[in-house]
Amino acid sequence: MQAQRRPRLSLPTSAAALPSVDTSLRFVRVTERRADGLVAFEFAIGWPELAVELLLPAPAFDEFCAANQVQRLDA
Repeated sequence: MQAQRRPRLSLPTSAAALPSVDTSLRFVRVTERRADGLVAFEFAIGWPELAVELLLPAPAFDEFCAANQVQRLDA
């Protein structure tokens, strides 16, 4: 039995086809402040629409925001 091949994705090859992004922009959106002291939040670089979900203790979250000079989207 042969393994099925997945179709290859076609990605843009020219820089003109890619949207520009400013990687110096950092964004944070707090989604929850938990009773156990953890802060759940989304962190994005360049585009606020493309984010990862993270969880940190409140003091570490404050340090993270300061170190990354974030723009708060939940304020």
